[in-house]
Amino acid sequence: MTSTLLPRRRIGTSDLETSALSLGSWHIFDRMDFADAVAMVRYALDRGVNLFDVGVYGLPGKPPVFTDVLWGSIMRAVGVPRDAYLASVKLWIEGFGEEGFKPQLDNAFLRTGLDRADLVILGDLRRDDVRLEDLVDDLAGLTDAGLIRAWGVNNWSASNIRELRRIAAERGVAGPQIAQLKYSLARRSIPDGEPFAELFGAGFSMQSSDVLEGGILAGRTAPTREIGRDPGSVREAIVATVPGIVELAEKLGTTAAQLAVAFTLSHPANVTTLVGATRLEQVEQNIGALDLLERVGADELRSLVEPFWVDRGIVDPEGP
Repeated sequence: MTSTLLPRRRIGTSDLETSALSLGSWHIFDRMDFADAVAMVRYALDRGVNLFDVGVYGLPGKPPVFTDVLWGSIMRAVGVPRDAYLASVKLWIEGFGEEGFKPQLDNAFLRTGLDRADLVILGDLRRDDVRLEDLVDDLAGLTDAGLIRAWGVNNWSASNIRELRRIAAERGVAGPQIAQLKYSLARRSIPDGEPFAELFGAGFSMQSSDVLEGGILAGRTAPTREIGRDPGSVREAIVATVPGIVELAEKLGTTAAQLAVAFTLSHPANVTTLVGATRLEQVEQNIGALDLLERVGADELRSLVEPFWVDRGIVDPEGP
């Protein structure tokens, strides 16, 4: 069992400090025994995990989901004080209307038992009829009301993030502090590209997500649950790299999953890596990735995994 206590890093220029690993909720807690989930979350908190990603992930016409409701019950069962952790809540551009994000936020609070969100992450920008100025103004209002403390975006382009930051600066309000980006051994083109390097150099932060490609990069090449989108249509090519990843992990005395998590921690702008776990042993392995990174070294690790970079030259570094 690992004894590593996770370090904390500041999110952008906000007053939030996040643990190097954060725990997600998408398709997680509704696949677990409740007592096991409580034990897993308690262990994660004891080892220093302080950021939890919570979202209302149901879609019209799909079966109802309850993983966020379960998360709220888990946190109450653990008995952790509210000021001992950070809650990151997803907000969806598709649902942004005349009342702004407030209805979505109220619904998230109802389902989770939260009374505020430390961080909100705006989902993918798929609408062209929403003014970025309106988003910035609405989020500034939610901040002033004490309902959120900071905000960021999920898989937005570098140019749209720069525009958000420009608008916020003109208005004298806080802009986006962090981007949740797909980042893994296989998907590196956007976070490792020049457009985002410029943002990171200006103090912007990253949260790595989809780091195991739905379990594929952990060696489970035929996942049975829903996994994220496939930018560049490279998933088959990713599956083809798995034997090499497993072989390298064995040479390093680790597992493919731990190697994949350790890689994300090597990015200088990555303040936290978002992981999903349905077993306590997986949390232990994820935390142990910090020991692997320290043992091998960031530069050496990044050199060793270079052959597994699948989306190079396929996905535009600017982002979607």
